[in-house]
Amino acid sequence: MERLLGVIVSYRRGPKTQKPKECLLKFPHIRSSSEASTLIGRKVAWPPKERKCIGKIVSTHGNKGLVRARFRKGVPGEALGSFVELIG
Repeated sequence: MERLLGVIVSYRRGPKTQKPKECLLKFPHIRSSSEASTLIGRKVAWPPKERKCIGKIVSTHGNKGLVRARFRKGVPGEALGSFVELIG
């Protein structure tokens, strides 16, 4: 089975706050919000091999295929720019 990897682009942010439990993810094969909506409800893990932080894709973000994932524990700052694995 092929592993689907995405990249953590950023935390979910506001003008004065950021939420370390929610991250914006980009998957290379997803180009539009309609394609990204097929991923809602699936689980993701960071880092891919150890699976320390488990999260779930909760919604799309924007029109270019980004998705928003909510993790059980906060994702550390070193995770930004690294890969996540799509589990289920």
